[in-house]
Amino acid sequence: MMPHGRTVAILIAGLTGFISGLVLSIPVGPVNLTIMNEGARRGFVWALLIGLGATVMEVIYCFIAFTGFASFFSGGYVKAAMELFSFVFMLFLGLRFLLAKSVEAPVPLGAAADKIEARLGERLHPHSAFMTGLVRVMGNLGVLVFWIILAANFISREWVTPDWPGKMACVTGVALGVGAWFAGLSWVVSLGQGKFSQQTLLRMEHLSGIGLLALAVIRAPFRHRPAGAGPDSRRNHHLADGAPQDLSQASNPRLTAAAPDKTAQNVGDSNTSPK
Repeated sequence: MMPHGRTVAILIAGLTGFISGLVLSIPVGPVNLTIMNEGARRGFVWALLIGLGATVMEVIYCFIAFTGFASFFSGGYVKAAMELFSFVFMLFLGLRFLLAKSVEAPVPLGAAADKIEARLGERLHPHSAFMTGLVRVMGNLGVLVFWIILAANFISREWVTPDWPGKMACVTGVALGVGAWFAGLSWVVSLGQGKFSQQTLLRMEHLSGIGLLALAVIRAPFRHRPAGAGPDSRRNHHLADGAPQDLSQASNPRLTAAAPDKTAQNVGDSNTSPK
């Protein structure tokens, strides 16, 4: 049976992945626009398959970020620097979404990224709905960059434990969050049989900005643990009470059990020693 603390850690990692996947899927981008256009024209199933393909590629990028890059930012000064950088990045991205005046690409990565996306579309030439969604995300290198930064941020803040159960729980949460958004969007579009207004799309982007700002502020780098909450608090408490004890000996049951025998032996020796 899994320990209670371990279960809680896995649940926190899964919830972190679900919320982050949901929030990052809301801003209007190539996949959302494709689902809205094709869903209004071809119906719910076609739009859902596009979302499924996009979800699969999103999860692949997230898995690569957690398993291939996050470990580079998990030690020493690199961890602290990455935590600060990711906090600033999420703050910038959240403010950009929140203060957006029109619907546009969230963070353009330059002409090189656009060329890669165009080449992938030309070479793979997707015909099915599933492949359309998968290629849309595959050509968007910003998705991989976002997940590399978020993976390092979540691990450095200890929202996701740096082991396989924690990472896989977070990736599973991402799959559920992204899939839930695309499925819900496909269903809403198929019901309306039409496109969202610019005002509705802008509100969606503002909502995503609020979510990113909340993720950035919760357990931000400048929020330290309270004094006395560290691992040495027990030792400092004993020293403050005037009882400097050897905690390593006190916590060892063998040494504690052996102490009375040694004391009794010393007493016996003192009684038999010549005066």
